Amino acid sequence: MITTFYPPYNFGGDGIFVQRLARALVAQGHSVTVIHCVDAYRLGGGSEPPAPAASEDGIEVHALESGVGALSPLITHQLGITGFKHRAIQKILAENTFDVIHFHNTSLVGGPGILSYGDSAAIKLYTAHEYWLVCPLSTLWKYQSAPCTRQACVSCTAHARKPPQWWRYTPWLQHAVGHLDALISPSRFSINKHREMGLNTDFVHIPNFLPRADTATHAPVATPDPTSDRPFFLVVGRLEKSKGVQRAIEVFAEFHEADLLIVGSGPYASELATMADSHTHIRMPGAMSYDALVMLYRRAVAVIVPSIWYEPFGLIVIEAFAQQTPVIVNNAGALPELVADSDGGIVYNTTEELKRAVTRLLQSPDHRNTLGQNGYQAYLARWTEKQHLDQYLGLIDDIAIRRESAP
Repeated sequence: MITTFYPPYNFGGDGIFVQRLARALVAQGHSVTVIHCVDAYRLGGGSEPPAPAASEDGIEVHALESGVGALSPLITHQLGITGFKHRAIQKILAENTFDVIHFHNTSLVGGPGILSYGDSAAIKLYTAHEYWLVCPLSTLWKYQSAPCTRQACVSCTAHARKPPQWWRYTPWLQHAVGHLDALISPSRFSINKHREMGLNTDFVHIPNFLPRADTATHAPVATPDPTSDRPFFLVVGRLEKSKGVQRAIEVFAEFHEADLLIVGSGPYASELATMADSHTHIRMPGAMSYDALVMLYRRAVAVIVPSIWYEPFGLIVIEAFAQQTPVIVNNAGALPELVADSDGGIVYNTTEELKRAVTRLLQSPDHRNTLGQNGYQAYLARWTEKQHLDQYLGLIDDIAIRRESAP
């Protein structure tokens, strides 16, 4: 597994997914090595975590530090090459015979240049967790204010105070993708968006998953937050403007029949706290461990996912479903796709529709529990560890068979 971020040097869902997939493979008896870039995490302003062990859960982890700090990921960003990480990565690849090399977010660990690395006998995969293949900022979040519908990459990156990546205006990326045996996407929406933005190649749809230990073991009854005797709705995630939490606060500023609990941290947290400050029923306890979150998922009336950018999947949705809790999602990105595949929630377009959805689930526990059960059954059928590994290892087998039969 080659990825820019990996826990604890991690910001979002991509690193968590890599860790979950690595652990699942190790549990089946596979040998897994992970390469990631600590310099990139520090460049992104991440706080220094306790130093992890060299190997955890049977996974061999290589946390790369170049010795030149931020210069290493900056060179990768600008030139699209591994740069100062080249020797270390090539040494790891040369000293092992890998059957599969799986690239994830390579934006700052090697750019397009790294996609040619490794023995030609190895099966090479790439999972598009975000939109780095078609967007210099990886998010299709244009001018830091709205989803991108028409590309203006130079001015958009300048607005984000980042230098343009001139290599993107050459055929290099399309050529680099040619080294891969398969491109994987977690949603049909993401596949269509990549094509819409100009990446003309085939994708394989394999949805994300939750580990086996995260399944629900409780009756579908909404019980109060242990710190309050009132029912509550839950928002979980990294607090950025693109996550749309400000719109949930706007609704609950006028809706006092239930509490709103916002769990997470991020660069937009202070502004959200200012918005919520005068409303005692809107609380922001900060980031929490996953075990603590599970208890909140189970007790919430529903989980609100108000993202206004193109979510490529929506891990929060299946985390809620695994606890038999319904969701209320904004009609953006892959979120409505997950609701359509499960009948486990409500999709809204406006803040008024969000308010009506909140009211309906609060006033109708039976409907709330029906949606929660629908989501849970869909989770068991579509988004478990077993479902993912069956598709993932099946893809690898198919590629191997095609190679053997090729002239």
